[in-house]
Amino acid sequence: MGTAFKETKLPAGATRGQKTLAWIDDRFPLSKLWNDQWGKYYAPKNFNIWYVFGSLAMLVLVLQIITGIFLTMHYKPDANLAFASVETSIMRDVPWGWLIRYMHSTGASAFFIIVYLHMTRGLLYGSYRKPRELIWLFGFAIFLCLMAEAFFGYLLPWGQMSYWGAQVIVNLFGAIPFIGPDLSLWIRGDYVVSDATLNRFFAFHVIALPLVLLGLVTAHLIALHEVGSSNPDGVEIKENIGADGHPVDGIPSHPYYTTKDLFGVSVFLLIFSAVVFFAPEMGGFFLEYNNFLPANSMQTPPHIAPVWYFTPFYSVLRATTSDFLWVVMAAIVLYVVFIWLRSRLSFKAKVAITVIAVLIEIGMLPQVLEAKFWGVVLFGSSVLILAALPWLDHSPVKSIRYRPSWHKYVYVVFALAFLTLGYLGTQAPTPTYTLVAQVATLMYFAFFLLMPWWSTMGTFKPVPNRVTFHPH
Repeated sequence: MGTAFKETKLPAGATRGQKTLAWIDDRFPLSKLWNDQWGKYYAPKNFNIWYVFGSLAMLVLVLQIITGIFLTMHYKPDANLAFASVETSIMRDVPWGWLIRYMHSTGASAFFIIVYLHMTRGLLYGSYRKPRELIWLFGFAIFLCLMAEAFFGYLLPWGQMSYWGAQVIVNLFGAIPFIGPDLSLWIRGDYVVSDATLNRFFAFHVIALPLVLLGLVTAHLIALHEVGSSNPDGVEIKENIGADGHPVDGIPSHPYYTTKDLFGVSVFLLIFSAVVFFAPEMGGFFLEYNNFLPANSMQTPPHIAPVWYFTPFYSVLRATTSDFLWVVMAAIVLYVVFIWLRSRLSFKAKVAITVIAVLIEIGMLPQVLEAKFWGVVLFGSSVLILAALPWLDHSPVKSIRYRPSWHKYVYVVFALAFLTLGYLGTQAPTPTYTLVAQVATLMYFAFFLLMPWWSTMGTFKPVPNRVTFHPH
């Protein structure tokens, strides 16, 4: 039998708003959801500026959805009409259409800037460590979904760079043995990038991926609030509970972090508005100049490159030449030897790694698989390796505050390698740039693959039992 319905009893002087809220709460746990997820959610009291980017990411997600809805009202997903619907209809004929379009295009870049900074905070403070592995995996899935969403949306303006960028990326799947050509054909919906490609990319960008993205964000937040937020000290505040049943070093998110987030939102909107009104193209990084030309399948742009937020991984792809594969093969041999000498893995695990390495070495021979395929493999691996961070970092402490000082230089070198790859991906390839990209690629992968060892080396500082907080 079901539970009897119980109506909330209100005092005699209850306002109409209180009565309405009570009526809703009796039928839907609105107040409970608010309190559990934010109002009475206790977060560590020592958050710093790095912790504002999660809220900013939510803001930009909402901004992108709202502006996207208005854009779809006037956009034509037709190869003959798409470019004009954006550059003529939306930009010139629709009142304030130019503002909506620039908010959406600038918002895409702002989204990735915020997400990269959010991931950097996780890297610095070990936010992916136990018990937050699942939070990190949900966040990584959000990152993948954002990359797919941005890629599908990039084709929609149907400009020169949109068309040829999609052509290059989709053709990469053709390098996969056996299924590559059929997979490329399935993604395009035609033998070339055409109206069929535009329609299916539009469907993915507007309907399918936003639904997946919203689901992943919800799972990310639920997992976060289940285990609790990390903090700059890497101390688990739930291990020190006060008499009131709440963490001693925790404070309610509302109003304390609501006000701080509002300040962060104000600063962000000031910068965001300045970009939208004064530099929406950002020198060709946010909106490439070639994309203001209609797509022409008969004229290839002199330099095809993806948007800046893809370029670090695109550089890895472009750096993978047949000559570079010999260097990669040598690096794999050294890594396997290193595992045998320094790893505490079981004998069976070491044998399995060795067998896999031998198979990879055979596959990298010029007579077996071409460099283009391995470029796609390294391109995908450079993204997927981020998901393995919780199991690669064996440091006895979480936060960089209590790690050896030289660990900071390791992170700096990694950041420089990532930024270098990002810059080189925007430039036309030259022998010098290719060589620098290859060195940066090795440094990028070395950061992760050697992390099980370097993360445990050095003298670690003692971690306090409670968070360090200095009010101001």
